[in-house]
Order: sequence, then C-alpha cells, then structure tokens
Amino acid sequence: MLALAAVVYFAAAWWATKEMTTGTADHDPSEIVADEVVGQWIALFPLSYAAWNRGIDILAMWPGWVAAFVLFRLFDIWKPWLVGWADRRGDPLGVMLDDVIAGVFAAIGVIALAALAHGVLMG
Repeated sequence: MLALAAVVYFAAAWWATKEMTTGTADHDPSEIVADEVVGQWIALFPLSYAAWNRGIDILAMWPGWVAAFVLFRLFDIWKPWLVGWADRRGDPLGVMLDDVIAGVFAAIGVIALAALAHGVLMG
C-alpha cells in the first residue's frame, strides 16, 4: 500500500508542483513539501516491507525509522550524483525526482545498515 500511495502521490504532487511554479522564477519554493513526503516514504519502503513480510511490529523498528529519516535528509541536502542532477533540471519533474532519488539512496542505506545490525554482512 505504501508503494501504491507513493506512486499516486508522486503523480499528484508533480502536477501540483507544475501548477504552482508555472510563471514563477522559483522552480522549487519552500512551501512545496510533497516531494519530501514521497522521498521519505521511499526511504521507509524497506521497513514497511520487513514489517509486513516478517510480521514485525513496526514500532519495534524505530532505529530503522531514524536511519531512514537521517539518510534521506543527508542525501536531500548533500545532493550527490543523481540527486544533484535531478535538482539541476530546474523543472517540476526535477523537483520531484531529486527527492525520489534521495529516498532510493536512503532505502539502500537502510537495507545496508539493517544487514550490518543483524549480522548478515558480518559472516
């Protein structure tokens, strides 16, 4: 459900961003936060999947929530590689994509940290 919500919300937010920024000089005004919502949801995908697939209490996974938030904010502010590329597009799709990509990077980070924390990579 979270993935479906993210896809639907992405489409609606992309449209709304286009409507709000048409004819303005600021392609990414601070009052637009829908892009961050989608990105954060993507960062939370691994937690949502693990909770659903393994029957884990989502509240017990609080370290993962913190990691998802911190990693998402790190990538969103730092804007490495593809995140920066999307941000530099300067259009409504770029506004959305930089946070989507930051969310994907954060989700990968959450998976890696969970693997470390649970000994999967410790061999």
